[in-house]
Amino acid sequence: MPKLTLEDLAKIREKTKKLTTIREGGEFRAKINVHMGTCGIAAGARTIMNALIQEIEARGIHDVLLTNSGCAGLCSREPMATIEVAGQAPVKYVDLTEKKIKEIFEKHVLGGQIVQEYALGIGSEKTDY
Repeated sequence: MPKLTLEDLAKIREKTKKLTTIREGGEFRAKINVHMGTCGIAAGARTIMNALIQEIEARGIHDVLLTNSGCAGLCSREPMATIEVAGQAPVKYVDLTEKKIKEIFEKHVLGGQIVQEYALGIGSEKTDY
């Protein structure tokens, strides 16, 4: 297998960015990222992920991207999820339970209304390289 060049990495980055960035439009109306580092899993992130899978499957939804990542750096606030709805800033939700994530799914993902009482912050800490 040949070594990757900087050009190869740039192409991969752009392709991935197009697939996962929904705020600028795209095929998904929302992206849900469940933080599943060791701390998140220990705190119940698998339950949160399974609840979301069940909601998406039960409703036959095909335009919500469900993904996971590692630790977000706030272990004491796990389980956590970040939700990005097209055209809105991402929202990080903390101290989640199955009941809370179902409410967030209904109100925020499907209804576009942020559930303030479970939100830690609104906005993105991402930078564009």
